[in-house]
Amino acid sequence: MSLAAIRVPVSTLWTSPDAPREVDAPAVAADPDPAAWRDALDDEARLGLHGRTLSQLLLGEPVLVRSERAGWSEIAAPWQPSSTDETGYPGWLPSAHLGELPSAATGPVAVTVSLTTLYDDAAAPVAQLSFATVLAVTETSGDRVRVALPDGARGWLDAAAVRPVGAPGTAADRLRLAAQFLGLRYLWGGTSSYGLDCSGLVHTVSRVLGVRVPRDASDQQAELPAVDIGDAAPGDLYFFARPGNKVHHVGFVSEAGMLHASETGRHVEDGPVLDGHRETLVAAARL
Repeated sequence: MSLAAIRVPVSTLWTSPDAPREVDAPAVAADPDPAAWRDALDDEARLGLHGRTLSQLLLGEPVLVRSERAGWSEIAAPWQPSSTDETGYPGWLPSAHLGELPSAATGPVAVTVSLTTLYDDAAAPVAQLSFATVLAVTETSGDRVRVALPDGARGWLDAAAVRPVGAPGTAADRLRLAAQFLGLRYLWGGTSSYGLDCSGLVHTVSRVLGVRVPRDASDQQAELPAVDIGDAAPGDLYFFARPGNKVHHVGFVSEAGMLHASETGRHVEDGPVLDGHRETLVAAARL
């Protein structure tokens, strides 16, 4: 087993090297194009991601590499806790998406906006980085911060687009960060600004605020401190499950009812807890 880091802005985690379809080619290219992939997926193709995709990993995120096969790496993602594997969320991704871990640096920062530009030393744009990308700072200069990247590289980000990881966050911060994705189309396995699923929204918002929570909704419900449903306040979490089944959905409690990434074919939305959800509301928790 060896350590590596994601060297591309967004890498999608798959159930196996055979899982991607032709329509998924932009996501598994050596230099993936998540925007092109997003735009190519209609509702039917998005439904077809069930059983294929598992999660997404962002630039600089560490991974444990377990094996390699035909250009693919079997990995575990330690920043994404999972009950299925104590070392981190398991799956497969293209080996070309991996590089050497960034060198040591000062305190890490997280991207707080949907997308922000990464610049090189000549101030030329290099890439668009997703919300919840976490990178270590090596230098601060005026309104920019220099960050350590995989393979020994460096880049610059606008200071206004990041915040120190671990700086205190509030319930209002959680809702404010989540609300910037209202209208974003649901993506099974999504943990990036190009698409989110319900637990991915909770996981990424928590990461920005320095709180590491499990990747999946059922694990989030099992690990986070429970509160009575009637005592849940804005910024807390609602969990949903059908009788006899584990939790399948999660959303932030909001003033309007619930802010959540709804199911495939819908969007991140904020509104009343509708009857279809209220009938399966089984628990609440506090971050």
